[in-house]
Amino acid sequence: MKFNNAINSMKEDIIKTTQELIRFNSAETTPEPGAPFGKPMRDCLDRALKLCEDLGFNTKNVDGYAGHAEYGEGEEIVGILVHLDVVPEGTGWSVDPYSGQVIDGKLFGRGSIDDKGPAVAAMFALKAVMDADEKFNKRVRIIFGCDEESGRWDCMKRYFQSEEMPSCGFSPDADFPIINSEMGITIFTLNKKFIQPDSAACTGIKIKTIKGGNRPNMVPDFCECELDMQKDFTDRVQKTADLMNEKLNAKIEIDLKETICVVKSYGISAHGSTPEKGVNAVSQMISFLSKLPLCAGEKTDFVRFMDSSVGMETDGTSFGVNMEDEVSGKLVFNLGVFELNDEQAAATINIRYPVTKTRDEVYSVIDKKASEAGVEYKELTGKAPLYVPADNFLVKKLSDVYERVTGDKTKLISIGGGTYSRAIKNAVAFGPLFPGQPELAHQKDEYVSVEDLLKCTEIYAEAISELIK
Repeated sequence: MKFNNAINSMKEDIIKTTQELIRFNSAETTPEPGAPFGKPMRDCLDRALKLCEDLGFNTKNVDGYAGHAEYGEGEEIVGILVHLDVVPEGTGWSVDPYSGQVIDGKLFGRGSIDDKGPAVAAMFALKAVMDADEKFNKRVRIIFGCDEESGRWDCMKRYFQSEEMPSCGFSPDADFPIINSEMGITIFTLNKKFIQPDSAACTGIKIKTIKGGNRPNMVPDFCECELDMQKDFTDRVQKTADLMNEKLNAKIEIDLKETICVVKSYGISAHGSTPEKGVNAVSQMISFLSKLPLCAGEKTDFVRFMDSSVGMETDGTSFGVNMEDEVSGKLVFNLGVFELNDEQAAATINIRYPVTKTRDEVYSVIDKKASEAGVEYKELTGKAPLYVPADNFLVKKLSDVYERVTGDKTKLISIGGGTYSRAIKNAVAFGPLFPGQPELAHQKDEYVSVEDLLKCTEIYAEAISELIK
């Protein structure tokens, strides 16, 4: 391929630049002036734009919400939409999640595959095409978002208030070959305010607090609960934990301190669009608690409602939203965050629904289910489905590029994930994960192989070369 040698010559710079961006812990923090998603995120954006300037691109920072790097000329813009924010690192890493270590050809770190590594691949792909002196009949603009992981996409909203809309493009934030269908997304909370305190006369087990999960679009890998036991239920609690650990492959630990029992549930993190690849520590905790002799009351009612309506499922069957279609498959249901105390409880849920269904169809079921249980729900954010037909010019061009570089046939894919492809027209998700590679986004020990990173860069260079004609 025509860019192979150029990209291999930039190998060390590609690795170094990816490491440099990974070292910014760019998870969202408290807003500050000029830094709407927190200072670490702003610092990461500033550094990415400076690196692009050093590569020879024109750059612009849009009030700390987003930025772009551009090269070429012409009326039309080819957009490559990436994001620099990350989800929290979670637990259980075997390496420093912000070190960017390379071990056995794998570059480790939070954001390595989602989405800092692919952002760097796009940068050096544009550099390779620029250095080849190809004629740019269109401008190529790498757009750096800073608020993708929250699902709100305030970065894109602000960016396109003042900046031009690309005529086509792609987002290197999912899988190869080509993702032309993305399920609809909605994030909502189930809320319950507790009016009546637990009865002081109850001799059962009282739930004091439950807390688990970091983000709606992550499968929670840890949940902790505190129980008040005025009567000795030690044997019952331990046997229930042992049963779940032995028979259901759960991981639940018990710590008894006089009348207080602290329960810890350990799961396996995964992306909220593929919760079946993880183990939900919150759902595991709720299942455990529902097997205990709990005091009657509003807190217990809410926990039992969550157990019967959600359980360990990832398709929404018990909640009644188990929809599917031929294009995108089954609905995806992830219980991402849960918190309960003496005053209230809130469960944050992330649903990915089939492309032929609508938000209203989903919420009509949610409304009915919540109302019957005396639970309030509140929609936090959502995204309509994306579908780009197979005969679209962009799909055809990217298919040709993928087959030419890899030698493999292109297959069109539908996902539950949501990429920036939805932010513009005529856009699809295009890599970076190759078929057969493990999905490590939002998981511990996230990495991108150096070989794959270079291959992505080559594919994106070929794609840019085709799209600027």
